[in-house]
Amino acid sequence: MKEFDIKIKETLKKTVTVEAENRQNAEEMVRQAYFDGEHILDADNFSEVDFSVDAEREVQLENQEKLNVLLVKPGMYPQQVQIDPGLAALQQAVEGDIEAAYYFEEPVAIIVNDEGKLNGSELNRAICDQDGNIVDIIAGNFLVVGLGQEDFCSLSPDMMQKFEEKFHQSEMFVRMGKSIMALPLPDDMVRKTDAPEKSEKPPVKNAPDREAL
Repeated sequence: MKEFDIKIKETLKKTVTVEAENRQNAEEMVRQAYFDGEHILDADNFSEVDFSVDAEREVQLENQEKLNVLLVKPGMYPQQVQIDPGLAALQQAVEGDIEAAYYFEEPVAIIVNDEGKLNGSELNRAICDQDGNIVDIIAGNFLVVGLGQEDFCSLSPDMMQKFEEKFHQSEMFVRMGKSIMALPLPDDMVRKTDAPEKSEKPPVKNAPDREAL
């Protein structure tokens, strides 16, 4: 968050007619009359307005409370984290520009990377309807945040627990014919850190067609 000093400059113009021997004398006559109070400019003489930035400063957010939210990364268990309020912290968490999705009736939003499916981000979790059918697949990191009256807010303890349980199981995705299936990722394959586990011969599998997601 930043604060800015903005200069507002209004220009007033008025034309007066005088008789003089030359240009210099004419300007001097009008200048003297102006300082003598004979020519007063007011709102009727308004010509234009200009805005310019005089100064720019970073604003410290020490007094603002952090948000308690749920961070869900591909191949990992959900993490309860605290982040600063504001756009920059949300973008950092999902590693890019954000988009908010509202899949659930509860007062929560899912904050995703706006280009996660386009930039090759790892597929993360499936969103299913009440019948268990996949309606969307989130690619890359995402956040579960609460909804306040005007902005995002912390999750309540109940919502934190509910969505931690909902997204607890990491998933992997396989194509079955024209469909994509979300399968539970075995616990021994769940990453404990962001670094991928080393493997002598990484398994080869066909990635789902992202255009179908």
